[in-house]
Amino acid sequence: MKRYTTTLFLLISFALVAQKKPVAADVLSAVQRANEYWQATYPTHGRAFWDNAAYHTGNIELYSLTKNDAYRRYSEAWAEHNQWMGAKEPDKAKWKYSYGETDEYVLFGDWQICFQTYIDLYTLNPDPKKIARAREVMDYQMSTSKNDYWWWADGLYMVMPVMTKLYKLTGNTQYLDKLHAYFTYANSIMYDQEAGLYYRDAKYIYPKHKSGNGGKDFWSRGDGWVFAGLAKVLKDLPKNDPHRAEYIDTYKRMADAIISAQQPDGYWTRSLLDPTFAPGPETSGTAFFTYGLLWGINNGYLKKRTYLPAALKGWTYLSTVALQPNGKIGYVQPIGEKAIPGQVVNANSTTNFGVGAFLLAGSELYRFLK
Repeated sequence: MKRYTTTLFLLISFALVAQKKPVAADVLSAVQRANEYWQATYPTHGRAFWDNAAYHTGNIELYSLTKNDAYRRYSEAWAEHNQWMGAKEPDKAKWKYSYGETDEYVLFGDWQICFQTYIDLYTLNPDPKKIARAREVMDYQMSTSKNDYWWWADGLYMVMPVMTKLYKLTGNTQYLDKLHAYFTYANSIMYDQEAGLYYRDAKYIYPKHKSGNGGKDFWSRGDGWVFAGLAKVLKDLPKNDPHRAEYIDTYKRMADAIISAQQPDGYWTRSLLDPTFAPGPETSGTAFFTYGLLWGINNGYLKKRTYLPAALKGWTYLSTVALQPNGKIGYVQPIGEKAIPGQVVNANSTTNFGVGAFLLAGSELYRFLK
């Protein structure tokens, strides 16, 4: 009996240690180290496509905490490099919104995520040129009768926050009306009501597509994009928006599905419900989930008792495994759209958007601790 009591005491002690809150200064040091490594390694600026732009959403989030002007200047230089535009085609008759990386794909969401950072930079130091292209593009898009602009899960992170940020800036409720119309279409083709999760796009809907175990295949980073995007929407959505309850319900259902799929070591695998399909840690999905959970806790949507253990486990993985001693963020699945068995994802696997997700998670944890 005495041995049993001692063992139980030790197990409880280990559990308490495992869930011990990190020190705020250590969290801030970790995200600053990661950000400064990235900016020192990549001092020149690339195009305004989604991968670079997703990094900048994290960089601006960290700037909002630290007021380190080097971070703001880095994003401002990127925006200037891209002329405060996404895709640059001037002729609206040529604008497209299927997948495309050239300048005529102005209405494709991967070219619109940059507007999030442009709007944030405008808010810091207003200058009409910073948001002129964002307003031109989104106002034109809203003038069309089409609602099927967001046909892949990533697009919800890329553009939903653009709509709420522009509403907040202008007071034009059409941004909120179209946000809901586009969101409704996305749900009609990607959302699995039973699981409370999103397929990456219509190609992956069960049972047309199956994971290795014959079940539903939800791509971790894809659902991470959506979950983080919903948090960003709720941040700026007015309290009296008629669809607010729907966004909250979707967000909270995702939170439940997400914490149930977390692995014991704190990370999430590339296929959420089939961890053996592409086993091992994946940082970008894990970081977006950790950010989304912490945001919900910080803003009263998620109960600490239920969700904080998962968020802290996620951060433990991010700060002790994903974060390398030199500041590199590793274990990020390369650009893609699905879990791929046998794909190499290791300590050297880093990307711009993975760093951005890490900065979001760490910034939100720092807010919680402070």
